[in-house]
Amino acid sequence: MTQVVRTAWIADMEWCADLEEIVYLSAIFCNSLRFACSFDVCEQVELPPWTYIVKTTRFKELAPYDPDWYYVRAASMARKIYLRGGLGVGAFRRIYGGSQRNGSRPPHFCESSGAIARHILQQLQKMNIVDVDPKGGRRITSSGQCDLDHVAGRIVVTP
Repeated sequence: MTQVVRTAWIADMEWCADLEEIVYLSAIFCNSLRFACSFDVCEQVELPPWTYIVKTTRFKELAPYDPDWYYVRAASMARKIYLRGGLGVGAFRRIYGGSQRNGSRPPHFCESSGAIARHILQQLQKMNIVDVDPKGGRRITSSGQCDLDHVAGRIVVTP
Protein backbone atom coordinates (compact mmCIF):
# COMPACT_ATOMS: atom_id res chain seq x y z
CA MET A 1 0.00 0.00 0.00
CA THR A 2 2.91 2.33 0.67
CA GLN A 3 4.23 1.89 -2.86
CA VAL A 4 0.87 2.84 -4.37
CA VAL A 5 0.94 6.04 -2.35
CA ARG A 6 4.56 6.78 -3.26
CA THR A 7 3.90 6.54 -6.99
CA ALA A 8 1.12 9.08 -6.67
CA TRP A 9 3.37 11.85 -5.35
CA ILE A 10 6.16 13.63 -7.16
CA ALA A 11 8.85 15.83 -5.68
CA ASP A 12 6.99 19.13 -5.69
CA MET A 13 3.82 17.63 -4.12
CA GLU A 14 1.72 17.84 -7.29
CA TRP A 15 -0.65 15.05 -8.18
CA CYS A 16 0.35 12.83 -11.11
CA ALA A 17 -1.74 13.40 -14.23
CA ASP A 18 -2.29 9.71 -15.03
CA LEU A 19 -4.68 9.20 -12.12
CA GLU A 20 -8.26 9.80 -13.22
CA GLU A 21 -10.61 9.35 -10.29
CA ILE A 22 -10.08 11.81 -7.47
CA VAL A 23 -12.76 12.01 -4.78
CA TYR A 24 -12.81 14.65 -2.04
CA LEU A 25 -13.10 13.20 1.45
CA SER A 26 -12.49 14.81 4.79
CA ALA A 27 -9.50 13.88 6.90
CA ILE A 28 -11.68 11.62 9.00
CA PHE A 29 -11.53 9.01 6.26
CA CYS A 30 -7.99 9.82 5.16
CA ASN A 31 -5.47 7.05 5.49
CA SER A 32 -2.50 8.17 7.54
CA LEU A 33 -0.12 6.66 4.98
CA ARG A 34 -1.06 9.36 2.48
CA PHE A 35 -0.27 12.10 4.95
CA ALA A 36 2.90 10.25 5.92
CA CYS A 37 3.93 10.19 2.28
CA SER A 38 3.47 13.94 2.11
CA PHE A 39 5.76 14.28 5.16
CA ASP A 40 8.30 12.04 3.47
CA VAL A 41 8.25 13.95 0.18
CA CYS A 42 8.32 17.49 1.50
CA GLU A 43 10.99 16.58 4.10
CA GLN A 44 9.61 18.89 6.76
CA VAL A 45 9.91 16.26 9.46
CA GLU A 46 13.48 15.85 10.64
CA LEU A 47 14.27 12.26 11.48
CA PRO A 48 16.17 11.87 14.73
CA PRO A 49 19.28 9.70 14.50
CA TRP A 50 17.77 7.03 16.77
CA THR A 51 14.81 6.08 14.52
CA TYR A 52 16.55 2.98 13.19
CA ILE A 53 17.41 1.43 16.55
CA VAL A 54 14.67 2.57 18.95
CA LYS A 55 11.89 0.32 20.16
CA THR A 56 8.41 1.86 20.13
CA THR A 57 7.41 0.27 23.44
CA ARG A 58 9.28 -1.47 26.19
CA PHE A 59 7.60 -4.83 25.60
CA LYS A 60 8.80 -5.01 21.98
CA GLU A 61 11.99 -6.88 21.23
CA LEU A 62 12.99 -5.15 17.99
CA ALA A 63 12.73 -1.81 16.24
CA PRO A 64 10.01 -1.48 13.55
CA TYR A 65 10.77 -3.14 10.22
CA ASP A 66 9.25 -0.37 8.11
CA PRO A 67 11.86 2.34 7.41
CA ASP A 68 9.08 4.96 7.17
CA TRP A 69 7.48 4.11 10.51
CA TYR A 70 8.29 7.53 11.94
CA TYR A 71 6.39 9.32 9.15
CA VAL A 72 3.42 6.99 9.53
CA ARG A 73 3.34 7.56 13.30
CA ALA A 74 3.54 11.34 12.83
CA ALA A 75 0.70 11.28 10.32
CA SER A 76 -1.37 9.05 12.57
CA MET A 77 -0.84 11.38 15.51
CA ALA A 78 -1.79 14.42 13.41
CA ARG A 79 -4.96 12.64 12.28
CA LYS A 80 -5.88 11.67 15.84
CA ILE A 81 -5.44 15.27 16.99
CA TYR A 82 -7.60 16.37 14.04
CA LEU A 83 -10.37 13.98 15.05
CA ARG A 84 -10.19 14.56 18.80
CA GLY A 85 -8.23 17.51 20.10
CA GLY A 86 -6.71 17.83 23.52
CA LEU A 87 -4.41 14.80 23.22
CA GLY A 88 -1.03 14.99 24.89
CA VAL A 89 1.95 12.72 25.41
CA GLY A 90 0.20 10.60 28.03
CA ALA A 91 -2.79 10.00 25.80
CA PHE A 92 -0.57 8.91 22.92
CA ARG A 93 1.35 6.60 25.24
CA ARG A 94 -1.94 4.88 26.03
CA ILE A 95 -3.15 4.87 22.40
CA TYR A 96 0.01 3.23 21.04
CA GLY A 97 0.54 0.97 24.03
CA GLY A 98 -0.34 -2.70 24.08
CA SER A 99 -0.39 -5.93 25.98
CA GLN A 100 2.87 -7.06 27.54
CA ARG A 101 3.16 -10.82 27.49
CA ASN A 102 4.71 -12.16 30.65
CA GLY A 103 5.12 -15.82 29.79
CA SER A 104 3.11 -17.99 32.17
CA ARG A 105 2.04 -14.97 34.21
CA PRO A 106 -0.98 -12.89 33.15
CA PRO A 107 -0.48 -10.16 30.53
CA HIS A 108 -0.74 -6.52 31.52
CA PHE A 109 -1.16 -3.29 29.61
CA CYS A 110 2.06 -1.40 28.90
CA GLU A 111 2.31 2.17 27.60
CA SER A 112 4.43 3.09 24.60
CA SER A 113 7.46 5.35 24.54
CA GLY A 114 6.85 8.91 25.63
CA ALA A 115 10.01 10.23 23.97
CA ILE A 116 8.76 9.25 20.51
CA ALA A 117 5.37 10.86 21.09
CA ARG A 118 6.97 14.00 22.54
CA HIS A 119 9.43 14.34 19.66
CA ILE A 120 6.71 13.90 17.03
CA LEU A 121 4.47 16.45 18.74
CA GLN A 122 7.35 18.92 18.80
CA GLN A 123 7.97 18.30 15.09
CA LEU A 124 4.26 18.80 14.27
CA GLN A 125 4.26 21.98 16.34
CA LYS A 126 7.32 23.27 14.48
CA MET A 127 5.53 22.56 11.17
CA ASN A 128 2.51 24.56 12.45
CA ILE A 129 0.15 21.58 12.16
CA VAL A 130 -0.66 21.38 15.88
CA ASP A 131 -0.52 23.91 18.66
CA VAL A 132 -0.67 23.76 22.45
CA ASP A 133 -4.25 23.72 23.72
CA PRO A 134 -4.85 26.01 26.72
CA LYS A 135 -7.04 23.28 28.25
CA GLY A 136 -4.21 20.75 27.97
CA GLY A 137 -2.70 18.63 25.24
CA ARG A 138 -2.51 19.71 21.61
CA ARG A 139 -5.07 20.92 19.09
CA ILE A 140 -5.00 21.17 15.31
CA THR A 141 -4.28 24.57 13.79
CA SER A 142 -6.22 26.00 10.88
CA SER A 143 -3.28 25.48 8.51
CA GLY A 144 -2.87 21.91 9.79
CA GLN A 145 -6.56 21.24 9.21
CA CYS A 146 -6.23 22.67 5.70
CA ASP A 147 -3.21 20.42 5.01
CA LEU A 148 -5.01 17.31 6.25
CA ASP A 149 -8.09 18.14 4.18
CA HIS A 150 -5.89 18.81 1.17
CA VAL A 151 -4.19 15.41 1.42
CA ALA A 152 -7.49 13.68 2.13
CA GLY A 153 -8.99 15.23 -0.98
CA ARG A 154 -6.43 13.48 -3.15
CA ILE A 155 -7.42 9.94 -2.32
CA VAL A 156 -7.80 7.80 -5.39
CA VAL A 157 -10.77 5.45 -5.27
CA THR A 158 -9.88 2.10 -6.79
CA PRO A 159 -12.68 -0.18 -7.99
